[in-house]
Amino acid sequence: MRYLVDERAEAGLYRELATRREGEERDILQALADAEDRHAAHWMDLLGGEPARLPRPGTGTRVLTWMARRFGWLFVLALAQNAEARSPYDDEPYASAAMAADEKVHHEVVRGLAARGRRRLSGTFRAAVFGANDGLVSNLALVLGIGATGVAPAFVLFSGIAGLLAGALSMAAGEFVSVRSQRELLQATEPNEYADEALPHLDLDANELALVYRTRGLPAAESLARARRVVAAAQETGRGAPRAGEPAATDAHEIVGGAWRAAASSFLFFASGAVLPVLPWVFGLSGPTAVMVALVLVGLALLGTGATVGLLSGASPLRRALRQLLIGYGAAAVTYVLGLAFGVAVA
Repeated sequence: MRYLVDERAEAGLYRELATRREGEERDILQALADAEDRHAAHWMDLLGGEPARLPRPGTGTRVLTWMARRFGWLFVLALAQNAEARSPYDDEPYASAAMAADEKVHHEVVRGLAARGRRRLSGTFRAAVFGANDGLVSNLALVLGIGATGVAPAFVLFSGIAGLLAGALSMAAGEFVSVRSQRELLQATEPNEYADEALPHLDLDANELALVYRTRGLPAAESLARARRVVAAAQETGRGAPRAGEPAATDAHEIVGGAWRAAASSFLFFASGAVLPVLPWVFGLSGPTAVMVALVLVGLALLGTGATVGLLSGASPLRRALRQLLIGYGAAAVTYVLGLAFGVAVA
């Protein structure tokens, strides 16, 4: 009965996600729901009909369904990807081999859908996460290092604000230049229409168009065949399109993202991260109390960003969260010790 309930719950999850998508993605999610319905029918047949009483679905499936109604579909797909990787039917004697195989295929389908979403937001998301983490770690290290020297709380506050502005502007400028340069490099490598007008005048049996296709990665025989087709069509119509039938190079641009969006995300998220270590001094705290409050605030934020990265990458959220926390606290500890040593030396 547990399998029956879980299969029905998973079918409902995929249908809930399908209502939030359109086109091919909606059809794929609906097909996954139909597959889970087939698995549920298998368990119904073994049970001999609808049981009088059924247990509740598993906690994981209930949580995913709740999240599907309230949060972005990519987060839910990332969690579903991990869930589909743990098939319960590998060692289940009452499950058919086809059902066990279906579950493995479902993992790849969900992974592919999640990969689409990751590609669409990867550029801006990368800038946002890196910006927030840089702001948290760098400004925490800055205010702790300066505070450890024994200077006045006002000096710590103004140092933190200066670090926030300098870091946010630097991150935004660097991200803008980086993304714009990547897009310009991609644009320079894409096919263009420079030679189109020359195609009708090429010799059908002796031309170098095949070399163009070979530089794009096609085998020699296929390049020659395509070149003959393109030249023949150009001579018939009086115009040519050597890129006919070639896929548009848009995936790489989606992965890189937009320069202005990346820069804005870097600035805003760096600033949002960098302001947390400064808040204790903004509200008038000082000394060990301010340090402890800053550590708690930044620690919670690092755990949150680390877990988010883990979710979206299909990895363990807890492991990523702890890794972020250790890195941030490690950097802060180093600067704090250096600040203490510097303060003692000055005194």
